[in-house]
Amino acid sequence: MKYGKYLFHIKLTRDAVLPAYKGSTFRGLLGHALKRTVCALKNQTCTTCILRQNCTYSLIFETAHALPAPENGKISAPPHPMILEPPLTEKRDFAAGETLICGMVLFGDLNRHLPYFVYAFDQMGRIGLGKRLNGNRAGFTLESVTFGDKTVYSKKDGRVTIPDVLPTLNLTPDQNKIPDHVTLKLQTPFRISTKTGQKPDLPFDLLMRSLIRRCTALFNTYGDGEPALNYPELVKKACRVRLTDNRLAWFDWQRYSSRQETKMYMGGLLGQVAYQGDLGPFLPFLRMAETVHAGKNTAFGLGQISLKAQA
Repeated sequence: MKYGKYLFHIKLTRDAVLPAYKGSTFRGLLGHALKRTVCALKNQTCTTCILRQNCTYSLIFETAHALPAPENGKISAPPHPMILEPPLTEKRDFAAGETLICGMVLFGDLNRHLPYFVYAFDQMGRIGLGKRLNGNRAGFTLESVTFGDKTVYSKKDGRVTIPDVLPTLNLTPDQNKIPDHVTLKLQTPFRISTKTGQKPDLPFDLLMRSLIRRCTALFNTYGDGEPALNYPELVKKACRVRLTDNRLAWFDWQRYSSRQETKMYMGGLLGQVAYQGDLGPFLPFLRMAETVHAGKNTAFGLGQISLKAQA
């Protein structure tokens, strides 16, 4: 499955007050700017628009209506083809002139839509983000967009270069020495249950069930189809892997949904957790999770994971 990870480098033109977790702020503003940029039939909803299967906004924010679910019926709805990775700092007060970096991961053919995202970020800067100060939100300028060590957009020349070659994700077993101990750091809230205040615990089999579902859905929708996996056997082996160190805590977070006109609670687990056992069959999933995230609401940047393997 092909993917592209892009970093959007922005410079604030006004002082800004942003929330501790910035995923909802950036995603909400992106949706507003992108719809204003690409929507051709202003009087139509995405569910009835005849352009929805080719519309950048619809593919990202109305994925279930833009893309049909795979015919095998193993997933109820296609996963979102984009992940936003907002700045991880919990800092809230920023001064004009400071820079921030917002990451974006795009899957499959959506990488061809990169110019629309670049233009949308430019418009986001004109609209402004964060809390109003003296009646105005914080504006910013999009200075550049990078893809690995390459600059695919800069404010100086105003041109977007779509990468010719994209990296790929796969579930190929690791041929190197297999570690029997891994440590995962949950960098952004990891959501499986929607219940707030749940016990801060993450058994390995629960983690792997979530990861297997997510990876399978992504390959089904944006890759080469259903991966050849023995699901019952994987779950059995996952149940034998022990949780050896649990430093997780519950993080309460809520966002306001303008579409549903209500506050939505989206808390999740944060911190560090370690496992020990026969990890060979699961390393491809754990490594893939570093790119595709895990759990629910990954489009907001939730479920961002870093992996450390030890022999």
